[in-house]
Amino acid sequence: MEFIGVLVPLAPFMMVCFIVWTKHQRKLAEMQMANTAEKAAQYASHSRELEERIRVLERIVTDGGYDTALQIEALRDKREVEEQRGTTRGAAIN
Repeated sequence: MEFIGVLVPLAPFMMVCFIVWTKHQRKLAEMQMANTAEKAAQYASHSRELEERIRVLERIVTDGGYDTALQIEALRDKREVEEQRGTTRGAAIN
């Protein structure tokens, strides 16, 4: 009986602690969901980039030998390839 006499005055404090704990748990869950959503968006973006690179490679392989080396270099550095094409075309015209 003495135990219940001690718990009754402590009940409001215990309820406040429970409310604070549940709010904290909800915030943790929201932060985890936001982090998961951000990672999913990053994976989707990375996946799209890889798919685009695969499409380019498939096009290079299936198009025949037309500027294959230059197209492969274009994947590395577009500016460098444009300069090479300009000098190659200039030499071919002269």
